[in-house]
Parts: sequence; C-alpha cells; structure tokens
Amino acid sequence: MVNAPERPVDIMLADSNPLVLSAMSEIFERDSRFSLVATSATAEGFLGTVMRVPVQVGVVDWNLPALGGAKLIEVLRDQARAPRLVVYGEATGEIPRLAMQAGAAGFAARSGEVEGLLETCAEVAAGKMVFPFIDVRKMQQDPIHSLSRKERALLEALAQGLSNRELAKELGISTNTVKFHLSNVYEKLAVKNRAQAIAYYYSSQFAGGPR
Repeated sequence: MVNAPERPVDIMLADSNPLVLSAMSEIFERDSRFSLVATSATAEGFLGTVMRVPVQVGVVDWNLPALGGAKLIEVLRDQARAPRLVVYGEATGEIPRLAMQAGAAGFAARSGEVEGLLETCAEVAAGKMVFPFIDVRKMQQDPIHSLSRKERALLEALAQGLSNRELAKELGISTNTVKFHLSNVYEKLAVKNRAQAIAYYYSSQFAGGPR
C-alpha cells in the first residue's frame, strides 16, 4: 500500500464511455488520497483542461476520441507542466507496451480490481512507473522510437549540422527549449553529446531504422 500523501493528488479522468467515466469519478471522489479536478469524454477536452488547470495525474482511455491516447500522450510529453498519465485500457495485446513507449507513467487494466487502478495512480503520483510485465527488449531494439515527434524533428535537424541558435529558428522554439530537448534526446539514446547523437542517427538510417 502507498501511504496517503499530506494533501490529495489532483487528478483528471478521461474516458469515451460515460458509464465508465461516471463510475471512475465516484471511485476517486470516495478516496481521500485524491482530489478529482475534472473529467472529459475526449482527448481534446482533457488537453484543453490540463493546459489551464494544474493536474498531477491523468487517467486516460487508450481509445479516446478523436486524437487517441497515444497522440495525447505524445502532445503532452512536450509540455513542461503536463500531468503524469495512467492509461486505463485492455491488458491484452500491445497496449501496455505501446503506452509505455508513448511516454505514459503507468497502466491499469480495465479488467482488474478497482483498488489496482487507485494504487497505480497513487504510485505514479509518487514518481514511480507502474506497468504489467512488458518485454522491454522490443522497446530497446531502436531507442529512436522512444523520441517524441518534436525530439525526432530536433534530431533530424541536428544531423544537418545546425547550431542551437539555428535549431531554435528552424523549429520555432527558444534556445533554452532546444537545450532541454537535446538533453532528453541524449538521455533516451544513451549518448553524451551532439556528435554521438548525430552518429547514432545516421547509423540508424543505414540500418533501416525509422525515417
């Protein structure tokens, strides 16, 4: 069991099924560890709210209309104050692995016990990653797949030999944001500098990696 925090965790729920959304709302409202901030039936509604209102943890349906869970997670990965996301979906197939690869912090199965969802959210709020067993070897075959769309674009531009100032102009962001994204790229690719990142990029291309 995760100890109850000193103040409730601000949480938002998003599910396309109104019955599931209503049931989840009641569950979280009864648990003193959480403070339910808002709910939404769409990815766009969820995104619009968390960009305006502080939310620590978001529980999202993988099949949210219209963006979908994967795209929603990708968009929020580029936001500095985005909530940590728990995907609530079917545990069969590739969804847990895809959720982790997209950047979610946790996964809870719809077929599981209610307490499992609550515990997953509490642990995610405490900074943990919570997933069922996943064959991480599939995820490690090419770390470039773990990059967000903006990080991928940054790496491709970096491979053209652009400076940080040129990268900022090319991507329409500040130089500080460039440095932030570069740090994330280096960490995900397990490299130490831009030269190694460029070398990794080209070796991936030659090996038939993502283009």
